[in-house]
Amino acid sequence: MAEIINLRQVRKAQKRKQADATASANRAKFGQTKAERNAQTAETQRAARLLDGAKREHD
Repeated sequence: MAEIINLRQVRKAQKRKQADATASANRAKFGQTKAERNAQTAETQRAARLLDGAKREHD
């Protein structure tokens, strides 16, 4: 006799598996966490301020 399965649970499991695959692909594609992006932006702004502070002014 065949094993009885709940189709709703199987569909939900398939949907979760697909969502996990999509999330994994997005993590690989976009790569950085929000904290890493913020740190990189802050470092870029700090470097720009440092460079602007070292410029000579022309009269």
